[in-house]
Amino acid sequence: MSHPFPPPPIQPFERLQASDGLLINAERWRRAHEYHRQRQNAHYQCINQPGIVCGLGVRVIAAPRQIEAKYRDERWVQIQPGIAINIAGNLIIVPHPIDFRIATEVTGNEPVMVYLIASYVDPDELRHGSQREVVQETFRIDEKSTTPPNSDVEICRVLLQPGPVKISPTADVFFPGYNNIDLRYRRQAQARPQAIVRMAQVNHNDPECARNFFQISYLLQAVEPLYPYLRGADELGQVTFNDHQIQEYDLLYFTGKQALSLNSRELELLKSYLNQGGVLLVDAQPDANALIESTQALAQQLESPLRPLEECRRDHPLRTQPFLFAALPIIHQLPIRLLTGGGIILVIGDLASAWGLDQELSLPRMIIRTAQELGVNILNFAWKRRQLIGLQQEDVSGQW
Repeated sequence: MSHPFPPPPIQPFERLQASDGLLINAERWRRAHEYHRQRQNAHYQCINQPGIVCGLGVRVIAAPRQIEAKYRDERWVQIQPGIAINIAGNLIIVPHPIDFRIATEVTGNEPVMVYLIASYVDPDELRHGSQREVVQETFRIDEKSTTPPNSDVEICRVLLQPGPVKISPTADVFFPGYNNIDLRYRRQAQARPQAIVRMAQVNHNDPECARNFFQISYLLQAVEPLYPYLRGADELGQVTFNDHQIQEYDLLYFTGKQALSLNSRELELLKSYLNQGGVLLVDAQPDANALIESTQALAQQLESPLRPLEECRRDHPLRTQPFLFAALPIIHQLPIRLLTGGGIILVIGDLASAWGLDQELSLPRMIIRTAQELGVNILNFAWKRRQLIGLQQEDVSGQW
């Protein structure tokens, strides 16, 4: 998987070599200034990510009077002035309000999501009727009914309901309904995290294997607020041990009550995954003896027996990075035990159940926060292990 906002291409810049008697023509002038623009954009891409800087609000308006009568309906919004930066580091400046009609028609019985996006327009790519000494960088506002690419900046989205459309402000901005302006998914321009850590749940023949699916999603959402250097992927993957797709994830999460049993193909795939820096997290309830014993046997088979964290170095990253743990958290009145070795982490004590909201909404905030902090340590360990091992292997991409 590639980073949603990749760094600039790994290629050297070229700049004009000045010397006495150099004749400056239009092409040389352009190349000299393009060098500085490229450097500036690359600098932004390296340390930041695209998004909205300020403004670009969206409000419902009546149809403008100068519009043809057939277009004077209740589909009009006004985009407010503002600034955004796109994935290439180009500024998108909207200097004045823009009246915009949402034209998408819902032809079927299912609602349709519509996205309003802003794009940078390079004046060099526009056709000009006459040569002008000064041209203005500009922008374009578009409407799309498919998920926009990362090269565009989302301004808002609207879920159009079948039937006549009347765009309206939402009564609750956190839970907009049909035909409401939805601003929840706008990205803000901000510092780039070190990496996006990706996690997948391993599905297998155990009815308990998906019991913590939503709790894991809560953990991935909590990564950036707790530790801004990392970000959890937007979605939790789902894989099996028989799937080459496991190589795309930094951390595989396995749970249940049954023993961890692998055939020869699955064992080879898992071994390759671990050797390339991946991490397998086995989350076992205290009474899941079959799972605990089989995980320890697997580690022995891979010649990396599991050791309790208390027997590891005091500065082990699972204990210290980024959050410091002396004693491990206590979940449901039982202390968490953690064993590790060779890219396998065995957690005994149902840690993941405290990563999110329990059904009764009874877990104290400090229990959830402490469990999430240990979860972030595990995710950070997985990402760092994969990074350090990967840096010792051939990599022609140079990407994140």
